[in-house]
Amino acid sequence: MTIDDPARPDTAEAPAPPPRPAPRGALRALRPLLLRLHFTAGLLVAPFLLVAALSGLLYALSFQAEKIVYAHELEVPVGDTVLPLDRQIGIAREANPDGTVTAVWPGAEPGATTRVLMADPDAPEGTSLAVFVDPYTGEVRGQLPSYGSGGALPLRTWIDGLHRDLHLGEPGRIYSELAASWLWVLVLGGLVLWFARRRTKRRALLLPEGGPRSRRRTLSWHGSVGLWAALGLLLLSATGLTWSRYAGENIGTLQDGLGGATPTLSAGATAGAGGEHAGHGAGHQPPAGTPRGADIGVDRAVAAARAAGLDSAWLAVTLPAEGSGYVVKETDKQFPVELDSVALDPADGTVLDRLRFAEYPLLAQLTRIGIDAHTGVFLGLANQLALALLALALVLMTVWGYRMWWLRRPRRPVGRGAWRKVPVTLLLPLAAVVALIGWFLPLLGVSLLLLLAAELVLTLVARARTGRTTVS
Repeated sequence: MTIDDPARPDTAEAPAPPPRPAPRGALRALRPLLLRLHFTAGLLVAPFLLVAALSGLLYALSFQAEKIVYAHELEVPVGDTVLPLDRQIGIAREANPDGTVTAVWPGAEPGATTRVLMADPDAPEGTSLAVFVDPYTGEVRGQLPSYGSGGALPLRTWIDGLHRDLHLGEPGRIYSELAASWLWVLVLGGLVLWFARRRTKRRALLLPEGGPRSRRRTLSWHGSVGLWAALGLLLLSATGLTWSRYAGENIGTLQDGLGGATPTLSAGATAGAGGEHAGHGAGHQPPAGTPRGADIGVDRAVAAARAAGLDSAWLAVTLPAEGSGYVVKETDKQFPVELDSVALDPADGTVLDRLRFAEYPLLAQLTRIGIDAHTGVFLGLANQLALALLALALVLMTVWGYRMWWLRRPRRPVGRGAWRKVPVTLLLPLAAVVALIGWFLPLLGVSLLLLLAAELVLTLVARARTGRTTVS
């Protein structure tokens, strides 16, 4: 179903290598089926991928937009002396006496405000109220809802909800899970088809070809950009599935079974800390009660954490709840990551528990880094630019895919009934593997069954029409 490139004599270049021979064996038998699956699934799933890509592009840009929109709350002139954290917390309490302080995030850089997080009845569900305090003067710069362990503010929170579930709640999550479930299938299938395609010049594998507007040129751009973006798209698909409603449960069970569960502090409060899924849905939880007895205060707790080895400038301090101590966590997710944490006795600052990121199981480390990369915080600005480029690439490939379909629409549908051409010895093992994957990724399995049912109906209709034409 591909169009071979015409020979182009060019005396200034070495003779072109001979055309790649047609694929043989299993690949030759599977190619029509792959082509049909890539075409049909791409045509039907592309709208979900397009929405996910566009909203993902907005999310990648939201980090920098947040700094502009909320510059008044986030940035202050650098002063000479920093007020104690306990004093800043007191100022936040005075500004919002109805709130209960759950955590405090000291400014990590000169000129950054201190963020005091509160459980507040007026804050939206699943969020804390963040009071921004000038660490030099004590001025309250503003109050905003804060969401998740990354402290997303209203703009990024709204875009995140759009990307995750279209602001439709649980039903809306089906769209994003369907997109993530099919993305890796389309990418891998596209790679196989792209490498198996005949071409006269090796550079055509990596670089798009020019020439007059045609389906061949569109295919060249579609395949070349897909090749360069393939690894990133596969990672986005894999990490995106960890937040999904159905596949996410299976992935979590598998990860726990392989010993890759993320460890936790034995004496830690969860407010403001968040687990590995905090960036997409985990909000700050208020403490169960207020601590009783002696309390060393936040400043001494931070000093004790520093003495225990937490040397990152990026810290999040969770205040004690009933039956638990201070929890101080490093939150620097840029490479090399600093994510160690300690739990401290509020009476004297004794270390109750310590958790080093280096001690996480390897699978838990990879999960943490993968999710942070998906949410654009692993490498900061570079990570966000990479996400934006991947999202843009996916948008362009979707548009090019529809253009190719439009250009060839009068012809017979691509590869209809191709599964009948696959040898039984290959088809049965393939069906078993697909069934297993469909069970593990339920929305992929259900949607694939619907595609197969539609394929069968269309085949039967085509046969009936052919029979009537023959009789006539």
